[in-house]
Amino acid sequence: MESLRDSTVVVTGGGGGIGAALARRFAAEGARVAVNDLDEAKAAAVAEEIGAVAVPGDASTIVPAAREALGGTVDTFCANAGIAPHGGQEADEALWESAWDVNVMAHVRAARELVPGWLERGRGRFVATVSAAGLLTMLGSAPYSVTKHAALSFAEWLAVTYKHRGIDVHAVCPQGVRTDMLAGTGAAGELVLAETAIEPEAVADSLFEAMRAGRFLVLPHPETADFYTARASDPDHWLGGMNKMQRKLEGILGREALLDQKAQGRTTGGAAGAGGSDRSQGAAR
Repeated sequence: MESLRDSTVVVTGGGGGIGAALARRFAAEGARVAVNDLDEAKAAAVAEEIGAVAVPGDASTIVPAAREALGGTVDTFCANAGIAPHGGQEADEALWESAWDVNVMAHVRAARELVPGWLERGRGRFVATVSAAGLLTMLGSAPYSVTKHAALSFAEWLAVTYKHRGIDVHAVCPQGVRTDMLAGTGAAGELVLAETAIEPEAVADSLFEAMRAGRFLVLPHPETADFYTARASDPDHWLGGMNKMQRKLEGILGREALLDQKAQGRTTGGAAGAGGSDRSQGAAR
């Protein structure tokens, strides 16, 4: 791998988690980094910490501003921004559209802006933070699973189409990573991801190992390769195992719902008793 010193790098979703870890690692290697995040304060904080430039805003449209901030060129683009909404086919249309826009179309728009220049120079690097959900699936979130599969497919297409023309592509596919996104996955994340969750810095380490080796697939959890192989070699067996996990998740969610109902009942009863007669208060207790 060529030295990254003085090369230019854009990291979307760089205000925390995996994105911040990537930004720190590229900066430590001597690259000039543009940190993008919807949260302007978070982008600025990471940029100030590592001596980078903050370019806040929508990751889907950030390339022109980031390129200008970096002096006119982008050598490496890390399409890291993502969202993980809950739900299945019943999820609202707007939620599906948002997941598609952030998790897939932001990658497409960035490539549309960057690939022509990379082809002219004969080099460029596109890093897609995909998630193991793009290789496998994620319980409880059809929008996330579907769009991450699409993100992986787009990264594969870029690699197939432009590898011989100097464009390197990497698909980063971790399982659980200790970030705010993992915290927001609730019971599904606790069941499937929490036990083997790693720190964001470990994801950055895995990416740099893959960059040195010229490897497309970045697997911070090596066991993901075994799961992926099992899925491909015996889909029905793999689906059966995942459905077993789904049934276990439904049991956990059912118990949580029951506990919530009981807690709400106690709260409602207490509130009614507090404002009622002595007899009502006795019933509440």
